Order: sequence, then C-alpha cells, then structure tokens
Amino acid sequence: MCNRPIQIARLCTFEGERRKTELVKACKVGSTWYAAARVTNLDGTPVEDATYVTDADGSITLGAVFLTRYDDGCWGYKDMEESAGPNESRAPIGLIELLSDLKDPDSYAQDWRQRCRDWASIPDYEEGDKIRLATPVTLTDGSTCQIVTATHYRRGRQKRRCYRIEETGGLVRLSKATLAGSELLSSAKGAASPVLAEFLARRN
Repeated sequence: MCNRPIQIARLCTFEGERRKTELVKACKVGSTWYAAARVTNLDGTPVEDATYVTDADGSITLGAVFLTRYDDGCWGYKDMEESAGPNESRAPIGLIELLSDLKDPDSYAQDWRQRCRDWASIPDYEEGDKIRLATPVTLTDGSTCQIVTATHYRRGRQKRRCYRIEETGGLVRLSKATLAGSELLSSAKGAASPVLAEFLARRN
C-alpha cells in the first residue's frame, strides 16, 4: 500500500518545458485531500496567469482538491483545481492563506475559498455550552429543536459529542454543518458532563 501523503506530493510535482509545479502543503479532511501547489517559470520570469495574481517572487500558488476512495482494494482519486468549482470545501484556513490572490472576485475559486472559510468559522463548542441554532432542526420523530447544550456520551473508549435538547431534555447528535450560524447563549466549561449526569439521573 502506497503512502498517501507521498502520493499527493507526487501528483502535485511535475515539470514541463516552461514551468514547474511543486507541493507547498497538503491536508486531509475525511477522505478528501486539499493541496496548495506553487507554479514557477523555469527561466525565472514572473508567471502570467488569467486566474491568479502573480506573487512578489514571480510565482503563483493555487488550490487543488483530491477526492479519494478505495475500490476493490485499490486507491483511486479525482483531482480538481479550485477554479473548477469543487463541491468539497473544507480546506483549513492555513492552507487557504497560502494561495495567490485571484483576479476575478466573482470566480468559482473565490466562491470555493469563501465556503472553506465559512466551514472553518463554525464554532467548536465545549462541554456545557448552551447554543441557539440558526434554524430549528427537525428530528426523526417529527419534532424540532433549536436551543441545545453541548455534552457527550461514551461508546467504548471513545468520547462522542452530542447535545441536550432544552425543550425536552433528550439527547441528539448534530452534524457540524447544522451548527453553521449558531449563537452561543452561555458557556459552562468543565471536564465532567453535568448535562449528561442530569439526563441520566432523570432516566433512573
């Protein structure tokens, strides 16, 4: 089995008659790899490009997305440059900040970068934080919830995030996307889980 980071680096590193491309940084989120790749001219002249503003050193750095999967035990990938408008948009801010400025403020690449920033801005709530969701969430039983408190439960040795529904006291799992635009109402940090303890006490 090949080493995935090395494979991504290989895919981002090549040299043509006039230009060369090399990997600057790669990050894996789920099964998707995000990469920043720098393009330079072999003769040392500044790179001229219709999409990117040339950096001070004469290079441009672009973003790329690699969708990966295993099929019958074999690793495969599909690569897209950011200006192609990839759907996957969870690249870390540190990688986005490495990319060259864009000439068109309304381009696919600009939209992709903003979606990455929006994803990164979703809060990572802590134990005991009370939250108001941007819009009510409909649960499997048809009821809705909007104000929840962060807690956790354990499955084996793993600690998993869940939320207590303020309206009913029940527990629910919420995806990170559900927390977009949410508001912190109050914070109660703690190593233990008083919210979960209260819930279990009522059940007993």
